[in-house]
Amino acid sequence: MEQTSATIPPTPKPNWWKRNWKWFVPLGCFSIVVLFVAFIASVVLIVFSAVKSTDVYKDALARAKAHPAVVEALGSPITEGFLVSGNTNVNGASGEANLSIPISGPKGKGTIYVAATKSVGRWNYSGLVLEVARTHQRIDLLQR
Repeated sequence: MEQTSATIPPTPKPNWWKRNWKWFVPLGCFSIVVLFVAFIASVVLIVFSAVKSTDVYKDALARAKAHPAVVEALGSPITEGFLVSGNTNVNGASGEANLSIPISGPKGKGTIYVAATKSVGRWNYSGLVLEVARTHQRIDLLQR
């Protein structure tokens, strides 16, 4: 009598997705989150850089750094903070700006408040004051 041996066919190798989904799905989701955060961070950086490049921002910061009462209250050197708030709207030779600029020095921190309008290519300040954070003292930067 002949004996037939039934050979079991080898099981097929699972496809790529079935073998790798356990690491691919979390990595894919993580990559999407990282790209979203990078996009938001780049938009924020562009906006803050645009505000910091305006003439009114640079002038207000220069006035604060050169004002003797500010140097006395905050110390020297004075550095600007990152989170500028407010808005600027410039249309050629006219515009308006309302900004809040955080600054700090070795002795403390403060915020420069700027209210200005631009007319005929020149900024005119209706308010430019520094408020010292610790004492809430307000220093008028338009007066010496």
